[in-house]
Amino acid sequence: MEIDELTAAERRVWEAFPDGTEVDFRRTPDENPADGTGGADWGPERTVRARVLRSLLLDGPTRAGEIPVLKVVGARITGTLDLKYATIDHAVELKHCHFTDGPALYDFRVRQLNLRGSVLPGLHAARLQVDGVLRLTDCRITCQVRLGGARIAGALFLDGAHLTSSDTSEPVLQLNQATIGDSLWAPGLRVEGETRLESATVTGSVMLRDTRFENPGATALQARTLTLDADLQAGCLVARGMLDLRGARIPGQLNLSYARLSHPEGMALRVSSAVLGELWLREPEGIEGALNLRRARVDALHAAPEVWPGELNLDGLTYTALTPHAPAARRLAVLERDSDGYVPYAYEQLAAAYRRVGDERAARTVQLAKLRRHRGTLPWYRRLWGQVQDATVGYGFRPLRAAGWLLSLLAVGAVVFGLHPPAALKPDEAPPFNPVFYTLDLMLPVISFGQEAAFAPAGPYQALSYGLTLTGWILATTVLTGVTRAVSRQ
Repeated sequence: MEIDELTAAERRVWEAFPDGTEVDFRRTPDENPADGTGGADWGPERTVRARVLRSLLLDGPTRAGEIPVLKVVGARITGTLDLKYATIDHAVELKHCHFTDGPALYDFRVRQLNLRGSVLPGLHAARLQVDGVLRLTDCRITCQVRLGGARIAGALFLDGAHLTSSDTSEPVLQLNQATIGDSLWAPGLRVEGETRLESATVTGSVMLRDTRFENPGATALQARTLTLDADLQAGCLVARGMLDLRGARIPGQLNLSYARLSHPEGMALRVSSAVLGELWLREPEGIEGALNLRRARVDALHAAPEVWPGELNLDGLTYTALTPHAPAARRLAVLERDSDGYVPYAYEQLAAAYRRVGDERAARTVQLAKLRRHRGTLPWYRRLWGQVQDATVGYGFRPLRAAGWLLSLLAVGAVVFGLHPPAALKPDEAPPFNPVFYTLDLMLPVISFGQEAAFAPAGPYQALSYGLTLTGWILATTVLTGVTRAVSRQ
């Protein structure tokens, strides 16, 4: 392009390019089209054609000893900046600019790209390659942002950006299969529509603090099989729609402290089959909808009992540590809300977590609750034996109950037979009658004190002796079962 074909504004940009001088068209330093202060009505004195920028980047002038950089601030850029398949060995900064058309950057390679504070009607940059940082800080983009398959060697900045689209057939922000060599930094980001991070890889952390994902009745953030090397920090996040993190790999924290998750139509948070270092659900302002943690593996789970929603899926959830420490009764109420009904593995995990911190009493309470819940799934005739074990020794977890029953029956038998001694079978050979040891003889099938064989009650007292014998057998068998279970746990 010849210099005499350029407008005055374009000539300023052309002449500043060889030595990387910034061209600022703003009237005031705080002028920003992204906050709605203008852009569409800017005149020719600050208008630059996109094809001029394309020519400058592809075949612009150079100056010996200087590094060319395109630096433009506060310009109105008309037409489509078409750099598909191009490779540019320069940094590009188009800050606080107003684009009339969305840039076409498919498979474009650039050293660094900075669009901070700009207004764009879309960004078509699938398979974009950036050797440094891609900055979309404070941008206002009113159509899809397509960054699927992008390769960004440095960080991706989306902090303070506002992304919308009238086309609901596609995600508003597409980062599926993207690779980010540093962090994804997006505190304060607002997306109205679906955000897609499926199979993306981030070498550093993902920062979503104070971010808003709004796609009511559908998926707000789809990040299946997302892979990070550090944390996903989403404190105070607001999501209207489902957060889908199935199969994610996050060795650090998935931190949703003080978040507000709302998808009452279905699943609010899905982290099934994910592998996490820590999961924080501390004091969220609310989870409206279901929570799915099936088959997830978490080293440390930080969630108070009251933060869990009414509908849960916990089958296969594995965790090592559970905080804060809470009474077993409060944690058990959470397991009873599982939509899969009775999930034995969930009880075993909870009992193991209590045992790891030395709270054996809480662990026994959980295992007893598991057996009671299991009993409710059995036919009525199989529940009878379980009810006997529960009432007598609490399935072996309450062994003192058996002693109480035995002492009570011993007292009844001793009093009754003390007042109404049975007749001796052989008066000349019978030992002196002792109602306490006679009752023990009836109740304990293994031990014999010689009383039962020497005396025979009659009438109703004979029925009492049969009852004590039968009860003694049942208690003895139940105690033996409880002791066997206790020994097997050790």
